[in-house]
Amino acid sequence: MLAYPAMKRSLAVLLALLAPRAAIAAPQGAFSVTIAAKDMHEECVHLAKGEKRNYSWRSDGPVDFNIHYHRGGKASYPVQRDGMRGDGGTFVAKAADDYCWMWSARERPVKLEGRIAK
Repeated sequence: MLAYPAMKRSLAVLLALLAPRAAIAAPQGAFSVTIAAKDMHEECVHLAKGEKRNYSWRSDGPVDFNIHYHRGGKASYPVQRDGMRGDGGTFVAKAADDYCWMWSARERPVKLEGRIAK
C-alpha cells in the first residue's frame, strides 16, 4: 500500500520529463506562434523523394512565406510568396532533403497559426 503513492509520483515525473521531448521531436502538426517584427519562424522536416505534406496557415498581418532547402551552401526555394496573410496546398519533394516552411514578419509582430501534416 505504501509503494502505490511513490509509484504514482515516479510515473508523474517520468511523464513530465518525456512530454517536452515529444513536442521537440515532432515539428509537424499544428502550430501557433507570434513572430516579432523583422523576425522569422521555421518548421522543418526531412522528406524522401516523392513524399508529400499538406499545409495551411494564416496570419493577422502580411508575412513573406517560402518553402526551402539547402544544398551545397545554397538555398533553393520551390515555393516563395511575399506579403501573404494565408496560404495552403500540398508540397511534394522532388528529392530527399530537409525542407523548411518559413515565415518572415515585416514591420510589426504577427500572430501565425498553421498546420503541416501528411
